[in-house]
Amino acid sequence: MALIVQKYGGTSVANLERIRNVARRVMRTRQQGHDVVVVVSAMAGETDRLLGLAHEAAPRPSEREVDVILATGEQVTSALLAIVLEDMGCRAKSYLGHQVKIATDSVHGRARIRSVDSFKLLADLKEGVIPVVAGFQGEDEWGDITTLGRGGSDTTAVALAAALGADLCEIYTDVDGVYTTDPNVCERARKLRRISYEEMLEMASLGAKVLQIRAVEFAAKYKVPIHVRSSFNEEEGTLVCEEDEEMEKALVSGVTYDRNQSRIELIRVPDRPGVAAKLFQALSHAAIPIDMIIQTSSAEGQYANLAFTVSKTDFPKALEIAKEIAQELGAQEVLSEEEVAKVSIVGIGMRSHTGVASKMFQTLANEGINIKMISTSEIKISCIIEPKYTELAVRALHDSFELQKEEG
Repeated sequence: MALIVQKYGGTSVANLERIRNVARRVMRTRQQGHDVVVVVSAMAGETDRLLGLAHEAAPRPSEREVDVILATGEQVTSALLAIVLEDMGCRAKSYLGHQVKIATDSVHGRARIRSVDSFKLLADLKEGVIPVVAGFQGEDEWGDITTLGRGGSDTTAVALAAALGADLCEIYTDVDGVYTTDPNVCERARKLRRISYEEMLEMASLGAKVLQIRAVEFAAKYKVPIHVRSSFNEEEGTLVCEEDEEMEKALVSGVTYDRNQSRIELIRVPDRPGVAAKLFQALSHAAIPIDMIIQTSSAEGQYANLAFTVSKTDFPKALEIAKEIAQELGAQEVLSEEEVAKVSIVGIGMRSHTGVASKMFQTLANEGINIKMISTSEIKISCIIEPKYTELAVRALHDSFELQKEEG
């Protein structure tokens, strides 16, 4: 017998019939002898609907009140699933984030989980009750409702699995696993049987939408295996787990892309200590995450160009801050591109193979794609390119690294 946390995404609970389908799957898991804790998202489209209402009420609604509104989506689905399970003869009880309790910081809209109290859930399991937890939400130290950002129910599920010492966290969604790239862009994309935490972390951070990045961070830290699978069939999905020697044989595991990127560049800023710190401290204080950073010094050494990327959502605020800091520093000008794309290759095999970067750059060059920025880590290489070339770049890189071939 195992303890399994099952998370069901918005499409899996989009209506009552699908909620009944989820209930049947949960009951089958119980009938197999396992203990189950369920985490649910809001019904598909509900979060956007609620967010739209908030912005109809006011152009810039209070972030605290927006969280209160958005949290109701998961409140509905958790209660509905508990009702359906009870109707099918299975004892169940719904919980909101503050009832569990899931304690977070106070950053509304993108709160981070600080702790999880598993007492009530363990007591329910002991009594044969299936806890159904509303994902995506928590409570800060002041008792205010917080939300965890898009995909936050994934993080809720993995955090609960870690707190409960669960054997497995199953993430049920509308895709049947993690693919070598987006199947909607490349028809030769292949489902991976397994992927390491580190690779999944990079893929999630680089634009893959299968799992929220903080969910993978939790899983890696607490060694929680995640099984990504579809709620619409019985097929095995992809296991996200610790890496092994077999995984390192693959040169590249996946190609990702992200069109939600903007680029800002400060031209001819003084090349002296503290300049970069001044800019990025101001962006940090505004809670704006930075992705890629490139600094190039002039030949005479007195000036530098400083470029960075942010999400399109944060672009207006980031540009405003960059212009203020540029004026204080005496920079020549600030250039910006609101729409750029990032294409990346990921693979732990890069650690032990050479020539990966040159192959990527040559592949893009062969397609006439210019590279605006480059960023690398031990297991990934990312390039900023024009958005119109995104799909071409993904397909070309997928073919170049032969990702369509089955794992050995």
